[in-house]
Parts: sequence; structure tokens; C-alpha cells
Amino acid sequence: MTEKLSDTARKTVLGPLLESGWTLLEDRDAISKTFKFKDFTEAFAWMTRAALWAEKWDHHPEWQNVYNRVEVTLTTHDVEGLSSLDAKLARKLDTL
Repeated sequence: MTEKLSDTARKTVLGPLLESGWTLLEDRDAISKTFKFKDFTEAFAWMTRAALWAEKWDHHPEWQNVYNRVEVTLTTHDVEGLSSLDAKLARKLDTL
């Protein structure tokens, strides 16, 4: 079962993500990042690759696509906050 990140884990896991452009949301326990691409086709191709990983790990992002931008928010609804699954998916999204 997935658990909410402890205070210690948050410092260890979230630090590198915040340095790579992810931000903590003020109104909820979640992280967010906007990815920008050359055009819509590139953005959609990235979303397709991301969707395959999200489905494989059964952890799905909240996202919105407008032309060449994809705004992603990650949180684990089952634990009402951030979990290791969010950090894992964030790292994968950064590498795609």
C-alpha cells in the first residue's frame, strides 16, 4: 500500500525535483510543472509516452495540454497527498 511521504522523505525526495523545476502547490499537497515543446505534435507525443508509464505504474497525472504546453500536477489521491509514486513519475516525466 502506498503511504504519504514522511517529513524526512519529503526533504530527500522532493529536493531534487524542486531543483529541476517542479513546484509545491500552496493549496494542496501536490507538485506541479509546465513542460514546453516545439509544437502540438511534440507535446502530444510526450503525453503519449508519459501515459504509457502512468498506466504501467497505475499512477495517473492530472494534466492539461494547450498547444505546445503540458501542465502536470502530481498527487496521490488515495493518501490525500504526495507519495513516492509522485516522485517516481515526476522523475520519469523529466527524462522523457
